[in-house]
Amino acid sequence: MGPLTPTTQGQEATLTRATPSYLPKDIATLHLEVTEEAAGCLHLTFKDPSSQRYEVKLPAGVPQSPADTQDALYTTEYQAEPFGFIVHRKSNGRVIMNTTVAPLLFADQYLQLSTTLASSLVSGLGEHYTPLLLDLNWTSVTLWNRDIAPHADANLYGSHPFYIVQEEDGLAHGVFLLNSNAIEVMLQPTPALTWVAIGGVLDLYVFVGPDPQSVIRQYLQVIGYPMMPPYWSLGFHLCRWGYTTSNTTRHVAQRMHNATFPMDVQWNDLDYANKRRVFTFDPWRFGDLPQMVDEFHKSGMKYILILDPGISSSSPPGTYPPFDDGLKRDVFIKNSTGQILIGKVWPGPTAFPDFTNPETGRWWEDCIRDFHSKVPVDGLWIDMNEPSSFVQGSVEGCPDSDLENPPFTPRLVGGQLNSGTICLSAQQKLSTHYNLHNMYGLTEASATHSALMKVRGKRPFVLSRSSFPGIGRFSGVWTGDVRSDWEQLRYSIPAVLHFGLFGVPLVGADICGFGGNTTEELCVRWMQLGAFYPFMRNHNDKPNAPQEPYVFGQKAQAAMRSALNLRYSLLPFLYTLFHHAHTSADTVARPLFVEFPTDPNCQTIDRQFLWGSSLLISAVLDRGAEELAAYLPPATWYSLHNGQPFYSKGQYLLLPAPLDTINVHVREGHIIPQQESALTTTASRRNPFFLTVALSAGGWARGDLFWDDGDSLDTFETGNYCYVIFMAGQCQVVSDPLRLNGALDGLVLGGLQVFGVPSPPLYVLANGEQVRDFMYRSDTKVLTVTNLALPMSTVFTVQWAL
Repeated sequence: MGPLTPTTQGQEATLTRATPSYLPKDIATLHLEVTEEAAGCLHLTFKDPSSQRYEVKLPAGVPQSPADTQDALYTTEYQAEPFGFIVHRKSNGRVIMNTTVAPLLFADQYLQLSTTLASSLVSGLGEHYTPLLLDLNWTSVTLWNRDIAPHADANLYGSHPFYIVQEEDGLAHGVFLLNSNAIEVMLQPTPALTWVAIGGVLDLYVFVGPDPQSVIRQYLQVIGYPMMPPYWSLGFHLCRWGYTTSNTTRHVAQRMHNATFPMDVQWNDLDYANKRRVFTFDPWRFGDLPQMVDEFHKSGMKYILILDPGISSSSPPGTYPPFDDGLKRDVFIKNSTGQILIGKVWPGPTAFPDFTNPETGRWWEDCIRDFHSKVPVDGLWIDMNEPSSFVQGSVEGCPDSDLENPPFTPRLVGGQLNSGTICLSAQQKLSTHYNLHNMYGLTEASATHSALMKVRGKRPFVLSRSSFPGIGRFSGVWTGDVRSDWEQLRYSIPAVLHFGLFGVPLVGADICGFGGNTTEELCVRWMQLGAFYPFMRNHNDKPNAPQEPYVFGQKAQAAMRSALNLRYSLLPFLYTLFHHAHTSADTVARPLFVEFPTDPNCQTIDRQFLWGSSLLISAVLDRGAEELAAYLPPATWYSLHNGQPFYSKGQYLLLPAPLDTINVHVREGHIIPQQESALTTTASRRNPFFLTVALSAGGWARGDLFWDDGDSLDTFETGNYCYVIFMAGQCQVVSDPLRLNGALDGLVLGGLQVFGVPSPPLYVLANGEQVRDFMYRSDTKVLTVTNLALPMSTVFTVQWAL
C-alpha cells in the first residue's frame, strides 16, 4: 500500500500486490479512494487504474452535508502488507469491519473481500427465503435475479447487496456493496463474511448508525428514498391468473361488492392479452375491456393489468406495432454478434427491450400511451423482469465465452448464470448483460414509472417482481410465486420486513398463496396477516381452487371482512407512515429490533412486526391455533380491539386468537388517526375521522396525519398537502394543523376513543361545549366519545374532567 494522500473528497492510495494471486487475469495494482460522505457514512472504492471497468451509477441519492472529520462516528486504520482496513466505532472503539482477516483479491472476474462481523445478528442480503436473521453457520447466499418460486437455498427475483448488523447494546451498522454483477456471500460462524463478485469494482459503503433506523436512513440517502404511493393503492387488490374473460372479471368485482368486502383494485393477469402479447387485448374474450375499465372507474375502483417486458417477435411484419416500432427505433437487446437476441416467454419467441437505452424509454412511453388511450389502466404490474426466458440464453443458445461460463460461478439455481434468462454476452447500450442483469427490473421500473407519470399525469403505481437497490423510488414489489401453505405464510413476514430495510416499503406477498390450493383456515389467517402488509393483494394461479373472499363459508367471510374493515379504518395512519418513509426514510412495516434496539428479546423476532412505532401486529401463523404467544416490549400496550391494557415488563403473553381475531396492540403515548371504512377508498376518504388515543402512564400521547388528494404528483414537494399534529395531555386532546391546503375541507372528526383514562369523567367538552354522547368502561378504562362533527381543518379540543 502506498501513502494515503488527501483529495478534495477524502483520501486516495495505490495498492500493489507483491505476490501473484494465480487467479485468471489478475489485477495487481489498484486505486483506492476513501470518501467520508457524512458523519455516519464511509465510502471506499477499489478500481483498476489502468482500465475502465463497469461501475453501477445510481441516480443521485439524497444530498448530505459532507462529514467534518471531527464529526465522523468512525475511525479507520489501514494495514499495508498484506493490505486490509479496519473500521472502528468512535464512541466505544468497537471494530465493525476488519478486512485484514483474509487477502483482498481483484481479478477480472473474481473480486473478493472478507471481513469479521461485530455480532452474529445479521439481516439483509436479499432476496432469499430466510428468516429475518441469516444463518451464519457456513452458509452462502447468491445475488443473481432469477424467476423461481421462493424456497430455501435459492437465489430469488431480487438482489440487494446490503446487510445490517445488530451490535450488542442496541447499536447497529450496515454495509452496502454497490455492484450489479453476480455475487456470492459466504457466511461463517466466526462471525465473518466474504463477498465474491464476478465483475465490476468494489464500491463499498459503511453506515455507522448508530441505531438501526439511522443505518437504514444512511443507506437510503445513497440509493434514494421511496416514492409516495397513491392512496388507493393501499386498499385491497384482487387478482388471479385465470379470469378468462372481461365478464368473468366483472363478475368477480360484483360479487366482492355484493358481499360487502372493501376492495379498490381489480387486476387481470395475462388472460387479457391477444395471443399473450403485451399492449394488446383479446378481441373475443376481452373485447369490451375499455368499457369494463370505465365501469370500474365509475364505481370508484381502479384497474391494473400485467405487463411483461418480452415483446413477441413472431407476428407478421406490420401487424404488431410494439415490435415493428421497436425494431425501427433499435430498442432491443442484441446478441454478441449484433443481431436481436430472441428468447422465449409466454407469447413464444420474444425480444427484450434494453432499458439502459434512452430511446427505449421513449418507445416504452409511446407503447403505454397508445394502449392507455384504449384501456385507461391506473397502474402497471411488471412481471418476468429478471428477465425470465423459457429457453437458456436464447433460441440459438449462447456463445462459449468467459461471460457465459466465467472462471468462477456462484452457487445458484440451474448451475449456470444464463439458466432461465438471456445470454450474458448480450449487448445493451450501457454494457453487457453480464454486468447489467441484476438491474433489468430496476431499469424497467424506472421507465414504467416515468411513462405512467407522463401519460396519466398522476402518481404512478408500479409493482415489480425483480428488484435492485433504488427500486423503491419507482415501484413496489411483491414476493413472487409463494405457495399456499403455513410455512410460506410465516416466511412472508421476514420477506416483507427485509424489503423495508431495502427501501421498498410498498411490499406484500400473494395472500392465501399463489401456488397450490389454499384451505379456508389458511386463507382467513392469511387475509388477517395480509391486512397488515403495506401492499395487500390476493392472487392465485390458474389451476387452483378459487380463493376470493366470497367463496368461503359465512364464518370465514365474516373474519375476512372484519380484517379488511380494520385495514380500511387504519388507512389514514398507514398513508401517514408512507409519507414519513418518502420524506424521512422511516420504515413502514418495521422489525421489532429497529424500534426497540436495546431490548435483546427483540433481536430475533420475525413472527410479529410493527406499523411505524405505534401498532404491534401479532397474527396467527400456525394451523389450528386459537391462541398465540406474543412478545410485548416494556410499555403499556392496549388492545386496539377493546382498549384492554397490558402492562408489560418485556414479556410474552398468551393471547386468545379465535378465527375471527387478529391481535393488534397500540403502544402507550401514541395517537392513531382513523376513518370509518367503506367499500372503496374513494368512499372512505369522505367519511368521518376518529382518533384512537393511547395514553401513557403520565397521561400524554401524540400522533400525526398527512393528507392530500391522494393521487397528485409531488404534493409534499410543492406544499400541496395538509399536516396535522394531535396531542393529548392533562385530560384533553388537541389538534394542531401545521399546514392546510384545502384537502381536509369538509371532513370532520366524528369521535375518539381514549385508552387509559383512570376514572369516569364527570363531563366531556368539545371546543368548550358539553358533549352528551360519551361512554366510559371501568373494566377497560376506555372513554369513547361519539357523534362529534369537529372540522378537521381547524384546531379542535376535546377535554374531560375527572
